[in-house]
Amino acid sequence: MKPWRCCSLFLLVYLAAPSLSRLRAQQTKSSAGASYELKPTPKTVAWGYYDAKTPPVLRIKSGDTVEMQTLVSSSRERFEIAGLWPDRVEPAWREIIEQVKDRGPGPHVLTGPIYVEGAEPGDVLEVRIQKIRLAIPYALNFFAPGLGFLPEDFPYQRMKVIPLDEKRMVADFGNGIEIPLHLFFGSIGVAPPATLGRISSAPPWVNGGNLDNKELVAGTTLYLPVHAPGALFQAGDGHAGQGDGEVDITALETSLIGTFQFVVRKDMKLRWPRAETPTAFITMGLHEDLTEATRMAVREMIYFLMQEKHMTREDAYMLASVAADLHVTQLVDGNKGVHMMIPKSIFTKEK
Repeated sequence: MKPWRCCSLFLLVYLAAPSLSRLRAQQTKSSAGASYELKPTPKTVAWGYYDAKTPPVLRIKSGDTVEMQTLVSSSRERFEIAGLWPDRVEPAWREIIEQVKDRGPGPHVLTGPIYVEGAEPGDVLEVRIQKIRLAIPYALNFFAPGLGFLPEDFPYQRMKVIPLDEKRMVADFGNGIEIPLHLFFGSIGVAPPATLGRISSAPPWVNGGNLDNKELVAGTTLYLPVHAPGALFQAGDGHAGQGDGEVDITALETSLIGTFQFVVRKDMKLRWPRAETPTAFITMGLHEDLTEATRMAVREMIYFLMQEKHMTREDAYMLASVAADLHVTQLVDGNKGVHMMIPKSIFTKEK
């Protein structure tokens, strides 16, 4: 049975957190909490999975901030096809490819996990995305047989290296096409319930993971339901930009450096990930069927409006229809993604 089809989360049993280390983490003190730096190394990444049993690589407290570096989602074979190996591939990537043998079932190299003290199953981890910047001056886009939204139309492989201009904040797609950069992490999540064991990094689910939601930029806050002690946060799959849908299965895949502040919320109860930008509230639906994913996003918006805006169920449904917008987040990751956005500006008076 696929992990995202399992029964109610409220009946699951959770494992105690294992012993913790602080590999390659540097700490400084500030009034808002401690600050850390976490680099990707063979000992600080998980290749292709989220798992409550993964030993944490860093332990922090609620309110602390971590600057995390992540690596482009690719492989040695694809780097070689692109003509990047070994000169233009980051040394950390080369070390990880050579040394990390415990891989899969998914494709992403994720930095972490980070254990947040005090986070327990049933809580919510508030992830404030403070900054995101490029780590390398190029991105990859590729498709391959059997992948993407139109595998029957493209039963072969193509790879494209796309230069990134950080100063002008554009990607040079070629042929006179420049794409504005829009930096975000495709995969950003916490551990699933312990009873599910290791799950693939490919399909997004109740723990977040490969959401591929281009609204998760600097300034956005992501709320993730906690399913294991410490939450066990991981991030990766850096994108310099992406269209809603991500139809060929990749975005502008690149390496990113992100700064996150983590806050344990005992006062929130969530069933699915939720987000908040400076201008909008976002609910999400994740399901292998696109229609079901859409239903989930709408129902989560109704639930949000009832819970946070104290609306009746009927008024919430009506408001969602007249003021909220549905977006196809992605179509290619096993579980489809749909998100619904409602502008903050319409709420002129707080109840």
